[in-house]
Parts: sequence; C-alpha cells; structure tokens
Amino acid sequence: MRQALTAVLERDTTFTGDFVTEPYEVAWAGEARWFVHTLAAAGTVRLVTQISPDGLTWCDLDGVEHVVAGPGLVTWPVTGFGQWLRLRGTLAGEHPSATMRIYLTAKS
Repeated sequence: MRQALTAVLERDTTFTGDFVTEPYEVAWAGEARWFVHTLAAAGTVRLVTQISPDGLTWCDLDGVEHVVAGPGLVTWPVTGFGQWLRLRGTLAGEHPSATMRIYLTAKS
C-alpha cells in the first residue's frame, strides 16, 4: 500500500520580505507536489523549490520559478529531489506582501 502525507508548512502567514519554509524530510517519497494558496498579495512573489542532502545546506532544484501576482492556488510537481524539500520565496514591488497557505504533499 502506498503512503501519502500532506504537510501544512505555512497557514495564513503574511510575508513582507524574502522567506523560506521550514524544511521537510521526504526521502521515503517517490513524488511530491507543492500547493500554494495565496489569499492576498501586493506585488509579486517568485517561488522556487529547494533541495538538501542534510536539511542544512540548500540549492535550487531546477531553477524554475513560479510567479504569483494575486490571490489563487498554484501547484507544481517535484521529482528527483533526494532527501529534503523546502520552498524559497522572493517578494518584489513597492510595498510587497503576501498572505499564503503552503502545503507539501508527498507519496511513495
């Protein structure tokens, strides 16, 4: 039987500057997916998946950015990630802010 997990990494969190989520160990998983629900946004948010072998040292997975410019839900799959995952966000604009819910789902 396959295992599945949904981790809520941010719940109604308002960001006003660049951020990273808490790291999550998913070495057991064969696939993962990010779900980012933006409740409110001023400016734009660029999101990049990051990976780590140890949960301490990080690099971008593939350099692909996902851009959020307003309320809504975006999602993308993650493959070939190894041990640990987290999300890096960069805010841009005159007075940027974004209120978000960030979920990581994984399954074996």
